[in-house]
Amino acid sequence: QVELAESGGGSVQTGGSLTLSCAASPSYVTSKYCLAWIRQAPGMEREWVGDMSRDGNVRYEPSVEGRFTITKDNARNTLYLHMVSLKPEDTAIYFCASREDIFCSRDPGRYTFWGQGAQVTVSS
Repeated sequence: QVELAESGGGSVQTGGSLTLSCAASPSYVTSKYCLAWIRQAPGMEREWVGDMSRDGNVRYEPSVEGRFTITKDNARNTLYLHMVSLKPEDTAIYFCASREDIFCSRDPGRYTFWGQGAQVTVSS
């Protein structure tokens, strides 16, 4: 059974930075599965933020490109989302998600496994 657990959420002011972590198990998840960050703002549908294929190719949603960076550490079985220059519109619950496929997807509905989410709040 795949398990994902996010950590590192919090509250920051506009322009601040946060790094989210997603610990994955079993250990092969970070090296064999597509991994993504997906967020959900209050009253909104889930929104794809970015993903990393098992080969390490990364894509970002345009509004976060240049501010967010996805990395992973296979030795630690952990995916990261480094966020800088945060804006109030980035406020959301951020989920780590994965799918057992060589191809990633921008559609949150195509992800099979989800973490519990981490709250990120950006105040103006």
